[in-house]
Amino acid sequence: MTLDPELAGLLHHMAGVESVPGLLAGPGGAGRLDAFCGGLLPYSPPDVPVRHLAVPGPNGPVPVRIYGGRPEGGLPGSAAFDGGTGDDGLPALVWMHGGNFAVGGLDMRESDQLGREVAARSGGVVVCVGYRLALDGVHFPVPHEDVLAAWFWTLAHARELGVDPSRVCLGGASVGGNLAVGAALYLMDADLQLPAKLLLAYPFLHGELPAEPWPDLPAMDRMPQFLRFSDEDCRDMLENYIGGPLAMASSYAMPGHADPAGLPPAAVLACEYDDLRFSAEAFVEGLRAADVEVSHRLEEGAFHGYLNHSAALGLVRQGLSFLAAELESAKPFQ
Repeated sequence: MTLDPELAGLLHHMAGVESVPGLLAGPGGAGRLDAFCGGLLPYSPPDVPVRHLAVPGPNGPVPVRIYGGRPEGGLPGSAAFDGGTGDDGLPALVWMHGGNFAVGGLDMRESDQLGREVAARSGGVVVCVGYRLALDGVHFPVPHEDVLAAWFWTLAHARELGVDPSRVCLGGASVGGNLAVGAALYLMDADLQLPAKLLLAYPFLHGELPAEPWPDLPAMDRMPQFLRFSDEDCRDMLENYIGGPLAMASSYAMPGHADPAGLPPAAVLACEYDDLRFSAEAFVEGLRAADVEVSHRLEEGAFHGYLNHSAALGLVRQGLSFLAAELESAKPFQ
């Protein structure tokens, strides 16, 4: 395969760029990055209810955005809330965006656009989590605890949101996938309710790239440097997140190395042109070896982070449809 034509057609906006931080440090950088992500293409997001809330957590309030569900009911705990029963049994997804643990937020397409699209396509509810970033002294377990706080809140208020509490899923993109799997491992170890399903998009779950090229990994030498990941990049991301060397990381911070036996079913989306593709596929292999049900989709022609591009692109819509279908089909795990 070759790079998806629509994605390839946007690369000219990044001509000469070696790194995204370097681009953003210069004048006009944000506009160039948005154009590369398809921001100039015609696109109208689906019309779904969107509600903003801060849920309590051990490190302070955690911002969340709730997409879909019961627009007439107001927010749980508000005067407008009419006390739903959850009889419609909607599925729900607690979702974390990517961004190397240190950038990103609820406004990025990998969060806001995804929340709107997946809620509309699945008929379910998506709770996007604005976890604290690993900046200014913030390290693991703070983001991990923010995710758990959002998870527990969603379960506690599931029926108020019109959601079947046994059909609540957990997921994320890139490092958001790391946070999702780490939270699921904690829930399993603590003998607490596990997600109905894990939904992961190009997750970053391992600390280092393999010494040998991953089987079937396509040639990456023609990919722009700003879309590549090196051993040093992987190490820097994780060491910044955990606040120390990789050797001190717990399985909740580096979940790809943990025993996956006992985890719920998983749906894993990987990208063909991605140095981190090995992490998604190694996790899939580990799940299958542990007899965990797993659905694996390789997005041919895609590179890492492509769900942060506009849904005006056909490949992005395909990925969103995969996640929505997996959410819609979620069944109780326990």
